[in-house]
Amino acid sequence: MFQFEGQEALLNLFVYLLFLGMTWWALLAVRFDTFIKKGKVIQARILFILVTIAIASLVSNFFLSYLKYSTQLKYLF
Repeated sequence: MFQFEGQEALLNLFVYLLFLGMTWWALLAVRFDTFIKKGKVIQARILFILVTIAIASLVSNFFLSYLKYSTQLKYLF
């Protein structure tokens, strides 16, 4: 039982890091500099990091929930 929880934790960490990287890469295509005031570089970087974390968290939670529910379908029958 504990081994399964460890594997699940490892999968969750991998999925979060995967989608964090994918989100960061995808957001690099967006020109945020048009929305940021001049001289606010640090705030813009922090906002970029927070937006990346927020989107990656939403996508990761969706993916992990979908995976969990799809594996629980076997209990339907």
